[in-house]
Amino acid sequence: MYPFTRQHRLVKAQDYQLVFEQPGKSSDSYFTVLARKNERNFARLGLAIAKKRVKRAVERNRIKRLIRESFRHHHSSLPGLDYVVLTKNGVEQVNNHTLLNSLARHWLNLKRS
Repeated sequence: MYPFTRQHRLVKAQDYQLVFEQPGKSSDSYFTVLARKNERNFARLGLAIAKKRVKRAVERNRIKRLIRESFRHHHSSLPGLDYVVLTKNGVEQVNNHTLLNSLARHWLNLKRS
């Protein structure tokens, strides 16, 4: 496992914009994960958890922690892509185990494409 440092995050609006322009996409009933190749040889993660989708801050923070933890566990096997994770309505009602399994499937799907 590795630490989730600043270099492994999408920080600038320009980084997010590049991913949104022509992304590879993986989607299910909980998340949409967008990915686009970057110039680096390691994966980076960006989160877009909207208040409109997940109302309570406690739930938004729980979901962010789960996404970051899943990314940390799978980071060594992920190619040099920039990922942006978007949530869907109702995701806050789902348990952690289900969400982690969903994210693992997304990482695998995007790794293949």
